[in-house]
Amino acid sequence: MKKAVIVGGSNGIGLAICNNLIAKGYFLEICDRSIPEDGKLDTNSFHFNYCDLSVFDESVFIPLAEDLDVDLLMITAGIGRVADFQAHHLVEIDKIITVDTISTIKLIHIFYSRILSKKTFYAGVMGSISGWMSTPAAAVYAAAKAGIVRFIESVNIELELAGTDNRILDVSPASFKGSKFYGGKNDLTITSPLADQIIEHLFARDTRFIPEYEETFKAVLERYHDDPHEYGLHSYQYKKDSGRIDNSKKVKIGYLSGTFDLFHVGHLNLLRRAKEQCDYLIVGVHESGKWKGKETFIPLEERKAIVGACKYVDKVVDSCREDSDAWDLWHYDKLFVGSDYKGTERFVRYEEYFKDKGVEIVYFPYTQGTSSTQIRKTVMMKTNENKE
Repeated sequence: MKKAVIVGGSNGIGLAICNNLIAKGYFLEICDRSIPEDGKLDTNSFHFNYCDLSVFDESVFIPLAEDLDVDLLMITAGIGRVADFQAHHLVEIDKIITVDTISTIKLIHIFYSRILSKKTFYAGVMGSISGWMSTPAAAVYAAAKAGIVRFIESVNIELELAGTDNRILDVSPASFKGSKFYGGKNDLTITSPLADQIIEHLFARDTRFIPEYEETFKAVLERYHDDPHEYGLHSYQYKKDSGRIDNSKKVKIGYLSGTFDLFHVGHLNLLRRAKEQCDYLIVGVHESGKWKGKETFIPLEERKAIVGACKYVDKVVDSCREDSDAWDLWHYDKLFVGSDYKGTERFVRYEEYFKDKGVEIVYFPYTQGTSSTQIRKTVMMKTNENKE
């Protein structure tokens, strides 16, 4: 059975590529943050693998790279926005570069032994025309795509010198309709013609495909190379006049607080679930467990160091007396807490306080499993047994 790995295959051009490959008899391994919408793809023709390229997990991809039935890798996942540089939050800069460049390069590395072999293997990456020229008002995105464009160009030379006919296709389009990436809806009737062209170049093992190159972008690139400064000024003014520049806040900041004593998998799952719902997660650590009538075993600074070492956490702070006080400092968009707090006097008060502040309180359902209370009881029991 022929298999293909599509990273970012649940939306936009990735979804259209999936639809095309299914028609060609492929079984798909779709890797994305969300499963494809109902009715868009034949559910018997794909398997969904959750992945978030902003928090790279190689364990998702290594088994796929080792599956010899897989002979195609297409990476379409990417993020970015049209905004002035100063409008980008530091975490947004990190996320764009991580997803569009670093994680993409890591993916290619995981599959590289397959690409480097003499056996036919198809590989492609969604770059951008922004990676080929200056793109003011999208400078971070352009930097990320320029990095991937130059990477592919360089590695393809290495592949040629290694004697394999396999290549990595750089697909560098401008904006297009029919994709959620640009704020619209997935529309296969719009994206399928472009997907068909991409697949054609992928199977030809070409190195570059710029849609509408002869009609439009050959002349655009020539103007850019003739006078990059003048082109950049014109590009910025065009974005401004067309209303495409959006300097409003885009980063979703999340906050949660806890004691995090005797750190265990329940804590880890809480932090993971919170990070899935925000871009930047701030965690407040309580000085002690006295407010719950519990003793803490691990000193505060050590607990903060443990929480800060978790890959889902962006910033660790001393917790405030009230989570509402923490909002005055961090202006978070989401407050995460266990569902056992819902309806309590404290959180009824919080819900009222946050009504006019655009803050969503997310109540995570309590799950059975390891807890600090259980560990604490076990430790105390063993300690008492030893004393006896």
